[in-house]
Amino acid sequence: MGHCKQSQFQPLNIAVLTVSDSRTAEDDTSGQFLVDALTQVGHQLVDRRLIKDDKYLIRSVISQWIVDPNVQVVISTGGTGFTAKNMVPEAVSVLFDRSVEGFGELFRHLSYLELGTSTVQSRALGGLANGTGIFCLPGSTGACRTGWQILSEQLDARQRPCNFVSHLKKLTA
Repeated sequence: MGHCKQSQFQPLNIAVLTVSDSRTAEDDTSGQFLVDALTQVGHQLVDRRLIKDDKYLIRSVISQWIVDPNVQVVISTGGTGFTAKNMVPEAVSVLFDRSVEGFGELFRHLSYLELGTSTVQSRALGGLANGTGIFCLPGSTGACRTGWQILSEQLDARQRPCNFVSHLKKLTA
């Protein structure tokens, strides 16, 4: 696992997507939390969008980021619930080259400690596509805070014994 280690922080280019039929840019507290959290530790926000919960629109936006050579990570918030309208898992999972099952499992474990068994209805997920890390979180700010507990470490090249940084596309100069 030595290939996963680095000794210094490496800023990543991250895009944030809020999926909601009710939020606006002015009241998107979850998306704003993610933006604040990632920039506070030194990562770069390269794009931020807020779109409706539509499977094909979600897939289109994330696909554009997957092929963008400047986007290394995508973090989405919203659309992962259990209602019929929540389509993020269906929209995004088909794009993965490789799923990161442990991300959703750990997210639900941490959520269980806070929320109890209601967390079984969370469909948080993660994966890699074309060297882009994609992590989909529920829409509440609390859920984004829980997800960031995991991501803040796994998106840090200094995290040992392993992290996602070595698996992400390299930026061209």
